[in-house]
Amino acid sequence: MLLRLLAALCAVSAPLLCDFQPQWNRPIAPYRVIANLYYVGTNYLASFLITTPEGDILINPDYEQSVPVIRRSVEKLGFRFSDIKIILISHAHDDHAAGCALAKKWSGAKLMVMEGDVAEVESGGAHDFQYHQHWAPVTVDRVLKDSDKVILGGVTLVAHLTPGHTRGCTTWTTQVQENGRLYHVVIVGSPNVNPGYKLTGNKEYPEIAADYEKTFRVLASLPCDVFLGAHGIYYDMDAKLKQLGTGGGNPFVDPEGYRAYVAERERAFQTELEAQQHASSARHAPDAS
Repeated sequence: MLLRLLAALCAVSAPLLCDFQPQWNRPIAPYRVIANLYYVGTNYLASFLITTPEGDILINPDYEQSVPVIRRSVEKLGFRFSDIKIILISHAHDDHAAGCALAKKWSGAKLMVMEGDVAEVESGGAHDFQYHQHWAPVTVDRVLKDSDKVILGGVTLVAHLTPGHTRGCTTWTTQVQENGRLYHVVIVGSPNVNPGYKLTGNKEYPEIAADYEKTFRVLASLPCDVFLGAHGIYYDMDAKLKQLGTGGGNPFVDPEGYRAYVAERERAFQTELEAQQHASSARHAPDAS
């Protein structure tokens, strides 16, 4: 399973995130994850709808081209896109945030973004430290800080700053009840070090390594029953979908998978950091010739 996860992570990270990837945007049938939490994303890009009596919350509008796909999924579940009152993102890369402007226009929702990613969202990715992307800019209605709460209709989401992947990368947590049991939900922003990221000597983002270290401390501290993330491959979505309805319980309740994922991603980060530190030391070593 670990080998499959690593292969999938490489597949996601390999293309640069500067251009629309149509192979990531294929529709899949929407489904209920647990309680009032639904999956409305594509085959590769995870988007979640949380319904409440006072309106709904959308996490990750994804690409602009994803928004019609997400709207159809919302409607297939019997909900209305116009009932979305709040839009959130996991981080300000185009495959999660480029659809914010269109989703906000169609729904009339308020867009709320972690402070470190506001400049990227409002510039359409132009100030990103790695990619300098170009997508539709949009005004952020509420600037979030670490541990801020987003509350609607009796639902509370907590914004955990988990930086590194972007400066404002956000992991969302909430609690849901089903069949008399309380579940802790974690939607991971991203702990991944993308190809080309400089963890040492990064003039655009000098604190990047320290930010990743903070992220892993935060992720390790979070109680988790239901493990979700910005891409389905983080939590082995395809395999879990095959288990739905087979009588073996809810496969998305996976605290062990969450802990294993965080530990494996931290090891990958440490390996990459040490390799870059070694390469940097070798470049700056005195010439012994």
